[in-house]
Amino acid sequence: MNEFQLAEALQRDCFEVGQLPLSLVLMMNDRQYPWFILVPKRADISEIYQLTGADQQQLAHESSWFGQALMTYFHGDKLNIAALGNMVPQLHVHHIVRFRDDCAWPQPVWGHSPAIPYPSDDAELRVNAVAQIVSRYTSA
Repeated sequence: MNEFQLAEALQRDCFEVGQLPLSLVLMMNDRQYPWFILVPKRADISEIYQLTGADQQQLAHESSWFGQALMTYFHGDKLNIAALGNMVPQLHVHHIVRFRDDCAWPQPVWGHSPAIPYPSDDAELRVNAVAQIVSRYTSA
């Protein structure tokens, strides 16, 4: 069995935020939205059903917990969660906090506007803030 490696596109387009028991937590480099991604640290997995039953439950728990934490922190109007994988086949689950006044509302963010990268100082501040949230995760 192969060892987990993060897809090249995710490495290129994201900042690493931290780790949960199953998932690597990333932040998309697009300042238009609070956009985070959970990537289960399992090799050669492209679909949720390919995870073991225990890993499926853990991913659901992490996603739910993380989504609630993001909405509490960012005070969003809606949370979009999706595992598309059309462009990047490695299993990854997007968590995008949406606001009624964001540039894509009410449409999906994909294909709406080109990404606007964070200035490095802003990226560091946001990564550090969300990393503190991730560090408080408990499985209870």
